[in-house]
Amino acid sequence: MTTRILYSDLDGTMVGPGGCFVRAADRSMTREPTDALIALHEADVALSLVSGRTRAQLQEAARIFGADGFIAEMGAIIGWDHGRRSSMLSGQTPAEFSGPLVAQLESLGLVDALLAQYEGRLEHHAPWHLGHETDVMMHGRVDVAGVNTWLVERGYGWLILVDNGRLGGTVMGGLDGPPHIYHLMARGISKGIGIASDLERRGLMPSDAVAVGDSLSDLEMAPHVERFFLVRNGADVPDIRTAAEALPNVTICDGPLGAGWAQAARFCVHD
Repeated sequence: MTTRILYSDLDGTMVGPGGCFVRAADRSMTREPTDALIALHEADVALSLVSGRTRAQLQEAARIFGADGFIAEMGAIIGWDHGRRSSMLSGQTPAEFSGPLVAQLESLGLVDALLAQYEGRLEHHAPWHLGHETDVMMHGRVDVAGVNTWLVERGYGWLILVDNGRLGGTVMGGLDGPPHIYHLMARGISKGIGIASDLERRGLMPSDAVAVGDSLSDLEMAPHVERFFLVRNGADVPDIRTAAEALPNVTICDGPLGAGWAQAARFCVHD
């Protein structure tokens, strides 16, 4: 196998504490991810950033890391040519919801109703929720299945709340554990589906691709690539490890954050 492209999650995977690429899990400085990134580019392996971040945020990150493209908003927006060109996936969004979905959900009062229903347990992930086109970004700690049932009962069964992993370094009072990042989005969209669409656009096969991430939503990339790397900080979460161990092509990294990411990048270069 020769890897042609690495699909990489950003937060909690490629970047460490405070969103810094050169800080290890213990906040010490490390050259390991930088050296691996340079080796990846020297080997002419493409890099695509896959994230819940917005189109604009990933356009900038792609420039910084020399990425070949990006998959934004949990798989809904696929960008290439340095962000100058893009396509959008709609999933199960009803035809009457044409255009930016977030603004429409807000105008209908659904977002306010959801936040009121889970007051003290769910809130906008400010200010990073601003600028989202297809999903509402929140943080807190809720029963995801319960929220999705709430949506169905109100006629919005085509929407789903997705857990995008723990929010490191943040405390939210009154919760029974660390807060998580959530995305309210249309069903039929995922990071994995975004990868499948991007590979088709590139004329590549899953056997040409490797992916790396840290969350349950990142594991959805695994069926669409040859090998998926789960960084150690993700594997230390019991439900994520259980889900990872059920997939045949997952490698659990030796290290967390940038150290684990570097392991995936080196695999792409030396496989």
